[in-house]
Amino acid sequence: MMSSLRATYPFRHTPLQIIHVIGNFLRIWSVYSMYRYLIQTGSSVGLFIFCCLLPSSLLFLAMQKPWKGRPLSNQQVVPSIINGVITALYFSMWGKGLKSCGPVRTILAEYAGAVLGVLSAALYGQGKHLWKKVGGLVAMMLSFYLLSRGWAMGTHSPFDILFCSKLNLKLRSKENLDAEAHPEEILGMKDMIVPIIAGILSALRRVIARRVSLKNQLKRRLHAITITSATCFLFPVAMWDFITVSDDSQIWQFLILKSILLFLIGCVLLTGAIQGSTSDSTSQLPFSAWAFGSFILFGVILVFYVDSIAEERLHMVFSSPRHLMVAGGCMIILEIFYQMDFSLPGFLLCCIILGFGIYEATALERGKKGTQHFDSPEEMLDDMKSPLPT
Repeated sequence: MMSSLRATYPFRHTPLQIIHVIGNFLRIWSVYSMYRYLIQTGSSVGLFIFCCLLPSSLLFLAMQKPWKGRPLSNQQVVPSIINGVITALYFSMWGKGLKSCGPVRTILAEYAGAVLGVLSAALYGQGKHLWKKVGGLVAMMLSFYLLSRGWAMGTHSPFDILFCSKLNLKLRSKENLDAEAHPEEILGMKDMIVPIIAGILSALRRVIARRVSLKNQLKRRLHAITITSATCFLFPVAMWDFITVSDDSQIWQFLILKSILLFLIGCVLLTGAIQGSTSDSTSQLPFSAWAFGSFILFGVILVFYVDSIAEERLHMVFSSPRHLMVAGGCMIILEIFYQMDFSLPGFLLCCIILGFGIYEATALERGKKGTQHFDSPEEMLDDMKSPLPT
């Protein structure tokens, strides 16, 4: 009887796991759409992020209604507003990293938040196992270094250069790259600092959100306040870009924002999907409804609920090896679909090294009885009973 219960227990979470995979795939798809739009049009990152966060904040406020129900205390509202500042910095640096480093490097750099596990071990007196966490940090930095040197790119990966060219196993050569898929360049670690800092800020904002709100409904209400606060702090940046810009396409981009606020998002998505499937020259479009609509629905709104379900029901949080495995599979599919400059062996090697680094950086005394392993630095910091510094 017990064996049958154990056998059926994993299948209880299968629908939630499917939802988690589909949600992450849609979110990463929106990131690729945003990247192609920014590269093709040369639009401002700050203006694009603001145009996406503004309708997202309105939808969050309409769905969660933080002003209704039990009144929120200042100890909950003030940290949420401060968390909005961190969220605004995260989106700004993440967008700049996406435009300069590409989607693969930027998405994998989001898992740099695992360095908080090393900091927590140093701050809370876990020096006995600090060397394991430092080893995990070194593995993560090695993975980011290999990514910056183009190991995940078909034109610069040593696997494709040394092996695939000799065995004639390349699926496509450098000359046969898609005209719209610009080959990424080799970068240095200093160019990876921006997306790495964005990943650390992303983990920090999750830590603050989890420490402020313990209940699920309260967490959603406070998240609406956080996104609204981030939108307000990004408003001066977006207005500066709007005033200083001289390109008519970006002015048209800002004016189209009114239509997103007035019409249904679903109609906008449908129109963008039809345009994306029927037009052969999407680079000439001054405004892409799919790029904006997909990032609003999938990159901001849907990903919050999907991550909440995965965290509460599947015990799978961000900056964990399992989450990295899901995101890596989605990126492989999209890299092949968009015919990007991609090397599968190099990408897998970077993901394996990064996953090992995350695992070691978030582990606590696995070898002893009664010890514990945390899937992410968020869980590790939540386990600490001392409050966050104010």
